[in-house]
Amino acid sequence: MITKTFGMNGVHPNDYKSYTSRKPVEYIDVPDRVYIPVGQHIGKPAKIVVQVGDIIEEGQLIAEADGFVSANIHASIPGTVVGIESRYQTNGRKCDVIVIELNGRFSKTGSAVQLADWKSMSKKDILTKIQQAGIVGMGGAGFPTHVKLTIPKEKTIDTLIINGVECEPFITADHRLMLERSEDILEGIGILNKVVDAKNVCIGIEANKKDAIKRLKTLCHNRYPYKIVPLKVHYPQGDEKQLIKAITGRILPTDKLPLDVGVVVENVATTVAIKEAVANDKPLIDRIITVSGSGVTHQRNLKVKIGTLVKDIIDGCGGLRDGVKKVVVGGPMMGFSQMNLDAPVTKGTNCILAFTDDEYMDFVNNATCISCGKCVSACAFGLMPTLMNKHIKYKQFDKAKDLGLMFCKECGACSWVCPAHIPLTQIFRMGKDIVKKQGI
Repeated sequence: MITKTFGMNGVHPNDYKSYTSRKPVEYIDVPDRVYIPVGQHIGKPAKIVVQVGDIIEEGQLIAEADGFVSANIHASIPGTVVGIESRYQTNGRKCDVIVIELNGRFSKTGSAVQLADWKSMSKKDILTKIQQAGIVGMGGAGFPTHVKLTIPKEKTIDTLIINGVECEPFITADHRLMLERSEDILEGIGILNKVVDAKNVCIGIEANKKDAIKRLKTLCHNRYPYKIVPLKVHYPQGDEKQLIKAITGRILPTDKLPLDVGVVVENVATTVAIKEAVANDKPLIDRIITVSGSGVTHQRNLKVKIGTLVKDIIDGCGGLRDGVKKVVVGGPMMGFSQMNLDAPVTKGTNCILAFTDDEYMDFVNNATCISCGKCVSACAFGLMPTLMNKHIKYKQFDKAKDLGLMFCKECGACSWVCPAHIPLTQIFRMGKDIVKKQGI
């Protein structure tokens, strides 16, 4: 199997995917309460359109997009709005959440019913359906999908790339999706390509998912003109910039978007959500996540309701083992350590990890950089992490910005290779926040 990759930079962490790669997706018990954030996406938070005491149905609009770069939010369970409060999210930031107490019948989460003939729909109608359903990028970025698919008239898209890479260690949610919902992925691609009208459609999958590669190749054979592209296991292969380079050979400039080089990239989970929105009239109210690591009793792939608390999900996996050092939401490279387990799952949550000493690597506070350059070699985006770190340390945020701080993807590769265990990713995340707040 010939595999492609983006170049020599990047890292090769152990993947730890064997915990869950062969575990089919299961349903977790529906919680008694969900806490649904109104800011689950890039752009302006949605505007709340319900009040405490309202009785609502599953899938009902509870917060509407506040502008073009925003996204609708829907109730993931039927019940009563019992509170609107500010709560910390898994990324450590506070956000308003709508609290719903379970009561009533489920209506939209049973077997998928084909409600619309999307092949007869116009591009505008498809985009409207995607926008109404609150679809955002489910690979972690949370960018509103209708915005990404609104292609300026002066731009031409010749390549649609479906991202099935899932390069972060531990996470297998997309892997299971490609095995269990492969027909839905292919139908979702058809819907997507009716909008972007690309002559080339490629599905990029890392080579450690041989069963997914085989299944999609078999389904596409003589049925769909889609190319399955096996990719080398190489982090951060799943980043848009690196994926475009690996598959097309095109280099995406730092300050440009994929559409500037004729490409649209969509994650496989987003593709399924698009299919459900357009063909099944289902808003984005649930998603598949991986719960893994040595610190959780039962490692599982789960379909969970948006707004379910992390602690409820962990309880559904038998709870935490003794000796847990850290709980991380998101992958170990890009995820966020949790102060407690009271934050809710959002549209962009793909993983919950619990670490014991088996996988835990403690970062040293105020560790000294030895200027070894390993972080520079690891950075797939051509940045200088060692110098950016020094500028931030001495509060020279303008100089860090000049070195490309705002273009850091927070992939975690530099932190992973640092022999001094300096938490570079967290430092850059903090530095970017300060630059934005100070308007530097």
